[in-house]
Amino acid sequence: MRFSHDEKHTEASLMRPGEYMTAGGRPFRDRSMAGRQLAEKLGTFAGRRDAIVLGLARGGLPVAYEVAAQLRLPLDVFVVRKLGVPGFGELAMGALASGGVRVVNEEVLQQLQPR
Repeated sequence: MRFSHDEKHTEASLMRPGEYMTAGGRPFRDRSMAGRQLAEKLGTFAGRRDAIVLGLARGGLPVAYEVAAQLRLPLDVFVVRKLGVPGFGELAMGALASGGVRVVNEEVLQQLQPR
């Protein structure tokens, strides 16, 4: 697998700002709507004492809030920052997260090594 600047646009990259994809490929009106629909799918977790909703800061919080509210579960936040690859747009080579967590995608790093 080689990465190039000319990769085809994904369907999600062609969406208008503020649109989010549904499982069926149709855009959600907003992230709150996505969270409400996700909560419907996760109904078996409602009110459980051994479950929490973990929202990823920034974009994931509106989704997580709706899930936690509808399922009557506690909500916690996990702050994550993408480690992007310069010159490759959204390609990530890893992530940094709260609590000192570091994740590196070794496959991506290997592909980026000069040959």
